[in-house]
Amino acid sequence: MNHKIDARGLSCPQPVVLARNKMDEVTSGKIEVIVDNQAACDNVTRIAEKNGWAVTIADEGEDTILSLTK
Repeated sequence: MNHKIDARGLSCPQPVVLARNKMDEVTSGKIEVIVDNQAACDNVTRIAEKNGWAVTIADEGEDTILSLTK
């Protein structure tokens, strides 16, 4: 099952908190996090990798989609 988090318009640490809460809830599978700034992209990627999730990054216009899988 895919889970999606739309963190556009949110400043750090909100995207990280949302992603971390979902990672704690799901524990495995796929989570897509949509962000619109580089700081959120970097910070969500860092916390995901630290917790054993693989991260794939795709740019779509002004948004970035982080696909977290475990």
